[in-house]
Amino acid sequence: MDLCNQTDLFSTGEIRKTTFDLPGAEVTLFENFFTVNESNRLYNSLLKNTIWEQDAMTIYGKRVNLPRLTAWYGDTAKTVSYANNNRKISPWNTDLIEIKERIEKEVNIKFTRCLLNYYRDGKDSVDWHQDYEESQRENTVIGSVTFGATRPFQLKHATRNDLKRISIPLVHGSLLLMQGATQENWKHKIPKTTKQIQPRINLTFRWIK
Repeated sequence: MDLCNQTDLFSTGEIRKTTFDLPGAEVTLFENFFTVNESNRLYNSLLKNTIWEQDAMTIYGKRVNLPRLTAWYGDTAKTVSYANNNRKISPWNTDLIEIKERIEKEVNIKFTRCLLNYYRDGKDSVDWHQDYEESQRENTVIGSVTFGATRPFQLKHATRNDLKRISIPLVHGSLLLMQGATQENWKHKIPKTTKQIQPRINLTFRWIK
């Protein structure tokens, strides 16, 4: 799939860095972190080679599929609990190592695992949540990479209603870094949309022992 139309036609190709002023959070967006050619190649390869799975959760006694496909990769063959399902972590593949090492040069940290989400259309989404277990959120790093369709990444404070929600468009080849106490203080989501849009692959690299 050729996804070059997901980028700014007038872009110079240079990385554009934006830091957001959010109380109790460190959020930085890097647009063009991966070039159009790199992004197209990685999207197609990840779509084809990732071991995608359909998770489900119980709501009012009924098993309901999550509105997206997911996959876990990382350093070890541990089993993780995700959406009340036990999931085995697959070993890093060539694509993920390439992406991981590029991000690690920016944040100077070694990621240990990655959750991949495949949003097949506008009906796929993820509701308000905070990453990491509650006891681990105080000082964390998430490196979120987007390949494919642009989707809005919405943020709201976990406890303060006086702070406005913000929406950050995550475009093809972008990197969003969330560091410090971001997961402790802010929730985020990818909302559904009725628009006809192309699929999106999102990778969230995490640092967990």
